[in-house]
Amino acid sequence: MINPDLNIIKEFKGQFLVSPAELQAKLFKIRAFVTDWDGVFNNGAKDENGSSPFSEVDSMGTNMLRFNHYLRTGHTPVFCVITGEHNKAAYTFGKREHLNAVYYKVPRKKEALDHICHTHNLQPEEIAFFFDDVLDFSVAEQCGLRLMVGRAANPLLINYAKENRLADYITANDGSNMALREMAELLTGISRHYNETITERMHYTDTYKRFLALRNIPETAFYTSNNSQITLQAPQ
Repeated sequence: MINPDLNIIKEFKGQFLVSPAELQAKLFKIRAFVTDWDGVFNNGAKDENGSSPFSEVDSMGTNMLRFNHYLRTGHTPVFCVITGEHNKAAYTFGKREHLNAVYYKVPRKKEALDHICHTHNLQPEEIAFFFDDVLDFSVAEQCGLRLMVGRAANPLLINYAKENRLADYITANDGSNMALREMAELLTGISRHYNETITERMHYTDTYKRFLALRNIPETAFYTSNNSQITLQAPQ
């Protein structure tokens, strides 16, 4: 009989490329969450300064996902953003949410993945990756849990991801319609701690306060790539 926590998958309209039980098993091995920026937090459009925004709906999703991980494991997860460009909105989000790191102007995102693994003593299979496009595939093929943003504009790319086993779930929503919240909601939902996550946050309990204090300890590090070497930079 299916685990009752997995019955929630019927609420999601995206494409499951592995069984719900396998998706849950993958989640339980995860110690870190890594996400692309453009096309995941937004629709990929940029302003004249090269920045692209984020939604508070997605932001709350990432916060609930991190709190859910804390409730399930007793530890705050590593959380990093990788963006190919110099993006001030990503800096703002990273600092405000006390992410472990923001990687920017990294043309080969696999370099950032290797750096994350080395810095935090992680194996790629312990990382969940949220992504949307071809430049992310080199990371997706390495990570233990892969969630891809669905987009009607690139059905062939999505088929490529399916055929080459580069994704475990493809969202029903695109980046302009809170795809990241959908992915966070799905993982929180199959964690066996969804109701606890929402109730504790709703009442701002001592448990949530302890999590928040731990979450806010890291000062976000900013890295970029120079001649294929990841280097620490001051945010610009």
